Amino acid sequence: MRESFTETDFRIYWSKYAQKLGDSGQKIAESLLLMNEPRLEGTQVFVTFPNEGSKLDFEKEIPALLGYLRGHLKNHDIDIEVAVNENAKPKRYITPQDKYNRLVEINPLLDKLRRTFDLELD
Repeated sequence: MRESFTETDFRIYWSKYAQKLGDSGQKIAESLLLMNEPRLEGTQVFVTFPNEGSKLDFEKEIPALLGYLRGHLKNHDIDIEVAVNENAKPKRYITPQDKYNRLVEINPLLDKLRRTFDLELD
């Protein structure tokens, strides 16, 4: 199977998988997926961690993550490459506005929904 997919689709399923982990009580694995932005080049996913321990913990999750992504995106060419950059700072979303902005990056229709129902961020 080799269907094409968009970066938005990829990011949506990456976030859904992280949420699935969090919902099942695997908070550390969830935070590893959300720690830094994965970089997508074609079907190759590049993930960088600030230390070797995070990298090792993440690598344990790769088989299940690949199965999830390959199945939902219908593309078995997807692969993940993991690296360590001790100078990398994890991206954190502190305020509700930061979190909202990140979600709009993943799915731009969220902003249309907010405007349609005249919702505010608190």
